[in-house]
Amino acid sequence: MSYFRKSIHEMSGYVPGEQPGTGTRFIKLNSNENPYPPSPKALQVLREIDGEMLRRYPDPTAKNFRLAASKVFGVPDDWIGVGNGSDDLLNLIVRAVGEPGKQVVYPYPTYVLYRTLTQIQEAEFIEVPYPEDYQLPVGLLIAAQGAVTFIASPNSPSGTAVSIADLEKLAKELSGILVIDEAYVDFAEANALELTKKYGNVIILRTLSKGYSLAGLRLGFCIANPELLAQLNKVKDSYNVDAIAYAVAASAIADQDYKIANAEKIKASRSKLAISFKELGFQVWPSQTNFLLVRPPQGDAERIYQTLKARGILIRYFNQPRLTDKLRITVGTEEQNQILVKTLTEIL
Repeated sequence: MSYFRKSIHEMSGYVPGEQPGTGTRFIKLNSNENPYPPSPKALQVLREIDGEMLRRYPDPTAKNFRLAASKVFGVPDDWIGVGNGSDDLLNLIVRAVGEPGKQVVYPYPTYVLYRTLTQIQEAEFIEVPYPEDYQLPVGLLIAAQGAVTFIASPNSPSGTAVSIADLEKLAKELSGILVIDEAYVDFAEANALELTKKYGNVIILRTLSKGYSLAGLRLGFCIANPELLAQLNKVKDSYNVDAIAYAVAASAIADQDYKIANAEKIKASRSKLAISFKELGFQVWPSQTNFLLVRPPQGDAERIYQTLKARGILIRYFNQPRLTDKLRITVGTEEQNQILVKTLTEIL
């Protein structure tokens, strides 16, 4: 007897990065978490949370956070939508647009949640292959004319960024919504924020999980024309962001100096780590994120993943087409990176 829709039975759910159990000791480099603590100002807000804030329902619009983000990004606060992580916002977009007969388009390999959310809505997904150098296949994406087109820039798992010129060409020539997922933008050289002001079909997604060291808080936001956000708000949960999250996040996003300083440390470590990998014979893709996509000298990615795990180091292995010979490795602290390189040297 089946209690669920046929599409749910047939699909595979999204599998997050492995989380070590309480009390276990691992160097965790598999989920692209920031290795440095959150802003001290944000932690101070957390320590001072009033019980009255917990007794009452939160502001359903997260107004305080939107005002703080408005000052940072120079857009009106009604251009900002807030979600329980940027994954929540991805879900809202696909729920609002996706249905049987509608097409969701994205280049592949990329964030696999795009596929999962599309399957839940029983919409059709079109995966346009990236070439080996991860240059965006702009013409093929335009030809597909999806109801929604997702572009992660910088992309995961490749770490590569898409040029603003290519993104603008998509915005001009797509008839549907263009979602630019900038989860890793705090480690990148450019962003596409200005496109939201020029094109009414563009949604920019951001998260506090990466640059702001708040992956455990679950708060993401989007920037788009208020007319788009009004439609998304129709399908969001009434209180999709809790009071603690938006209070802490408002303080974190206002502390740009702290975020930028940590991002610069990570970018410097990323460059050093890339050199170390190359010296060990790895192929390394250029990265504008807080991780590196690498191919081991012998392509034996799964063996190296399992061996590192046995030695207390978690990295990400994807048993997916075009990725089985590659590994995605988060940039850690200098100490963690040194231990990783030393251990890899021994394994190889």
